[in-house]
Amino acid sequence: MHHPAQPDVEEMGDSRAIGQETRGKNRAPTILSFVVDRANLVTLLGLSSGLVAIYFALIQNFPAAIIAMLWAVLMDWFDGSIARRMLSRSESHKIFGARMDSLVDMVVSATGPAILLLSVSEFSPWFFPGALAIIIAGVLRLAYFDAFGLDENGTHAGITIDNSPLIISAVFLLYQIIDRSVFSVVLYAVILILAYLHVAPFRMKKIGGRWYYAVVTYVVILTAVHAYFLLPWGQ
Repeated sequence: MHHPAQPDVEEMGDSRAIGQETRGKNRAPTILSFVVDRANLVTLLGLSSGLVAIYFALIQNFPAAIIAMLWAVLMDWFDGSIARRMLSRSESHKIFGARMDSLVDMVVSATGPAILLLSVSEFSPWFFPGALAIIIAGVLRLAYFDAFGLDENGTHAGITIDNSPLIISAVFLLYQIIDRSVFSVVLYAVILILAYLHVAPFRMKKIGGRWYYAVVTYVVILTAVHAYFLLPWGQ
């Protein structure tokens, strides 16, 4: 079991890692120097796609919002894969990339679904608790993982936050076939369930390997389906 004070120790260790790397130099690396890192560039592309998703959600173009959100998640998966292949990547870039990835996850996988729920409900105040729940769960989930990470068995608590957009994108297929008011209640229930699953006490094995191909296939298929609804004959 982790000691309650351990997150502070780890954070101090991360800060020292960057400080040790730049010790002896005239100054620390500039912020923009981290942008040229390939993995960080992919993370920023994911953030951009997530913001596009939020924009389309606000103007209630839901198929476009879902497509943008799906690709934001896909880029979130790829940035870690790219980072692991960069064997000469500095320690400061690793730490900076991990911090930035967590912040982008908050935008894409927590704020994005919250905005979708509010927009589908025509910003009804009754749906605000659901939006709040998924955002709070996202903050708790990401903070917990940043502090404790994987255990010795390679498992983590609850489901990862990037599962929300993947599941919600499938649920949104119902938007095309049932009444909007009914769908908004269904989406509300799904988001509340996801919020709980993000902070649930059960543990899951970290997925990877062949799952990357499964996620890519899933994203491509759902992109094609939702793109159909953007066409004149699909509306």
